[in-house]
Amino acid sequence: MFFFFLLLFLLSLSRPSFPATTPAPPPVTSTVITVDAHIATWHDFAKFLDAGKGSHVSGMCELKRYFNRFGYLPIPDNNFTDVFDTQLESAVVLYQKKLGLPVTGKLDSDTISAIMSPRCGMSDTSHALHKTRHFAYFYGKPRWLRSPPMMLTYAFSLDDMIDYLSLWEIRTVFRRAFSRWESVIPVNFTETGDYQSADIRIGFYRGDHGDGEPFDGVLGVLAHAFSPQNGRLHLDAAETWAVDFKSDKSKAAVDLESVATHEIGHVLGLAHSSVREAVMYPSLSPRTKKVDLKIDDVEGVQALYGSNPNFKFSSLLESENSLNQANIGPDSRFSDWTIHLALLL
Repeated sequence: MFFFFLLLFLLSLSRPSFPATTPAPPPVTSTVITVDAHIATWHDFAKFLDAGKGSHVSGMCELKRYFNRFGYLPIPDNNFTDVFDTQLESAVVLYQKKLGLPVTGKLDSDTISAIMSPRCGMSDTSHALHKTRHFAYFYGKPRWLRSPPMMLTYAFSLDDMIDYLSLWEIRTVFRRAFSRWESVIPVNFTETGDYQSADIRIGFYRGDHGDGEPFDGVLGVLAHAFSPQNGRLHLDAAETWAVDFKSDKSKAAVDLESVATHEIGHVLGLAHSSVREAVMYPSLSPRTKKVDLKIDDVEGVQALYGSNPNFKFSSLLESENSLNQANIGPDSRFSDWTIHLALLL
């Protein structure tokens, strides 16, 4: 009997052993945010995924306030309810059309992803009443009025800066952003040290800062600017602003140059575009750089100011054609702006 158990023991030693395996998790099919969701202003909106007309979800009144804020729902006579009603369905359809999303009338993954994405604080629709093609203007089509050659000055509020980026870094980023617009229209931008007299006045602010458009914290409204000839350009100091993603590893980092370029477009008189690739598209995901003007941006601003005599559309067309060829693929339509992530709720 002893030899029988000894034989079994020896046979067990001779068999190869393998590490235990666990089945792979199923692929994630919903579209969500790439940062820790608990730090994002609109992270709670993830719970409305797949909601449609007739749904009743606690907190949906906050989503209605979001749509109201950005011009998709009229100002209510009374408090918003938590019911997905006909009015909200119309707002969702309008939002999907404006942002170039599949028009379903439901809070599908693409729509929830866009809603949760950090964005500019300017309304998408209520002021953009002069719409041509995809680009749009503010009501009345305001523009800067100066004798040619047109020159606009800009300055920074030294009392309203952030301390982890140097003034030199911020100035350099804005100089590049202004030069992009300068290259396509006959307008020169010059920095001045006289903040009070500058045409364009730039600063970083938190919360309610006295202009009627309070900021809302991390990865919500990133910035806002006012139409001509107001000149105010404000950035949310609560954000993690970055000038170099190689040195800034934060998942919530926002590219300062991309936002600066977008807001300068507002300062010049452009409202939001429905072209996803355009600089004037309203949203920007974290750790994304989007600084190059597209045809839609250029056509819009040139309709206001004319063309820089040194600008050639042919070079822009060649650049966009090359980019489009590089992006061809089964998921290219949403490759720039779809935000994939696991929500930490």
